[in-house]
Amino acid sequence: RLRPAGAAMGSLGRCLARSLPRGQPGLSPPAPRCYGSAPAPLQERTLLVAKPDAVQRRLLGDIIQRFERRGFKLVAMKLLQADRRLVEQHYEQLRLKPFYPALVAYMTSGPVVAMVWEGYNVVRCTRAMVGDSSAVGTIRGDLSVHITRNVVHASDSTETAQREIGFWFRRDELVAWDSRDSDNIYGL
Repeated sequence: RLRPAGAAMGSLGRCLARSLPRGQPGLSPPAPRCYGSAPAPLQERTLLVAKPDAVQRRLLGDIIQRFERRGFKLVAMKLLQADRRLVEQHYEQLRLKPFYPALVAYMTSGPVVAMVWEGYNVVRCTRAMVGDSSAVGTIRGDLSVHITRNVVHASDSTETAQREIGFWFRRDELVAWDSRDSDNIYGL
């Protein structure tokens, strides 16, 4: 019996399928290739912060599961009550926006969970997984109840990720560990 395309694929399979060229050459922008494990030179890190709504609504397991299913490696995580100084430092580039005071108040209103994920193309894949709107299949689309309560923050570039990770974690809080799944994928 035939199934619709993607019906038998897991999350990684769908992400990989989306990364294949579609349509006529040059007309379809390439989607990010989402491989969790890769040789060390191809690894990058990103910051993901589960905001107070995610913690209050007990959505952490679902959020973490989405990253683990794509093969990304968790290298740091902590639950904390972010203080005003940390939030202002993190969102400094938004300081002149009209929503900035409400954002700072929201981010300091309850505990958050800061995480660092590692993997091949993890920044772009995280942006695609999180989503910028209410698209079904994205963290924001599936879990957020309002645009101002979008449950997670994700770094938007590798440079931003490096800077933001430095705000939330000391270097010695990042755990280097070997993922054995790279042996299966790359035969290393």
